[in-house]
Amino acid sequence: MPPNGFVFVKGDFLIMVYDFTRVKQFLDSMAVNRSPGNAIVICHKGKKVFSYSAGYSDLEKKKPFTGEEYVNIYSCSKVTTVTAAAQLLERGAFLLRDPLYEYIPEYRYMAVSEQDGSLRDAVKPITVGDLFSMTAGFNYNLNSPSIKRAGEMTEGRYDTLTVVRELAREPLSFDPGTHWQYSLCHDVLAGLVEAVSGMKFRDYVKSNIFEPLGMTKSVYHHTEEVLAGMAEQYSFVPTGQSSKFDIVEAQKYGSAKDGTFVNVGKGVSHILGPEYDSGGAGITTTVEDYAKLAAALSCGGISADGERILSPYTVELMKVNRMTTPQLQKDFCWRQFIGYGYGLGVRTHIDRAVSGSVAPLGEFGWGGAAGASFYTDSVNSIAAFYVQHCLNPREEWYQPRLCNAVFSCFGN
Repeated sequence: MPPNGFVFVKGDFLIMVYDFTRVKQFLDSMAVNRSPGNAIVICHKGKKVFSYSAGYSDLEKKKPFTGEEYVNIYSCSKVTTVTAAAQLLERGAFLLRDPLYEYIPEYRYMAVSEQDGSLRDAVKPITVGDLFSMTAGFNYNLNSPSIKRAGEMTEGRYDTLTVVRELAREPLSFDPGTHWQYSLCHDVLAGLVEAVSGMKFRDYVKSNIFEPLGMTKSVYHHTEEVLAGMAEQYSFVPTGQSSKFDIVEAQKYGSAKDGTFVNVGKGVSHILGPEYDSGGAGITTTVEDYAKLAAALSCGGISADGERILSPYTVELMKVNRMTTPQLQKDFCWRQFIGYGYGLGVRTHIDRAVSGSVAPLGEFGWGGAAGASFYTDSVNSIAAFYVQHCLNPREEWYQPRLCNAVFSCFGN
């Protein structure tokens, strides 16, 4: 890749010139004091047009980040989960308005926990659409009695459907559909995919997404080979703050510049056991491999090789804002998403005047606890996938800035 950031792509009738200098400079600046190392792949019309890496994959040994490393992408896994479930929506397996209990009967009768700790019956059932849009009423407590019980029942294997069925015993935080709350909704959605398809979630995703898109380095569970090729995983600890923090909560805030990087090992706390395919945080991959999914969604659900994983109409449905009441709008308040709404498992750009973003309306995607970030524009067929491997990634600071750097490189 030319060091100055210019890329020349020759087509049948013209040569397109892309200048990605801004992106290169931004990643270089991030590697100085915002992340030990990082990498990005940018695609246009389904094809890779730029890739770059900066900093270190092993800070202690000063090993350069090459972009070929495996990384844990945490909540960026959610984009795959909603894509898998959207495929089943297309096939008529369920409707968004269907009650979840029609497919997982344990969810027929749900309780809601009031502020005083008392319980009452939920006013209405959880729908499939609630799982997609984080409005089901779940929380993100992986230490709940039901999950512990699932571990005991399975002797530590934590198979996905057992965990999801046991989770139905936990009271909801609110009546389904009334609030937005980041939660285990997409883990339950993975269980729904299992229940409806009759396949383990990892097998369904491999057969219907990874293999068609040629994503040969995307996996749900670590192997020795994956661990050997993985970048060291760090945590950013701001000066004067504790090194102990909730990695989900840390995604919602944080722009501190000064602090230290602490090596925290390569594990993922949200993968409960060897048979738990976490729809919300389970994928380990490489920047180039996962960019193939971003590229396909940017082209209406079709890969550069002509493999279709979704209809373009379904991709458009994914990015329709579902935060349509004042309460939902109030709930969806993460600072990096100012000017954005939330669709079927993805943020979606709805107001450029409020966001101040260079990205076009309808740009959508999501991020992960260790800094992976997914940007997709299905109107202009632009996609970008960025990775670092550092928990407490300060998304509030870098995500909107990186978004501007990426989309400012394109024009007529």
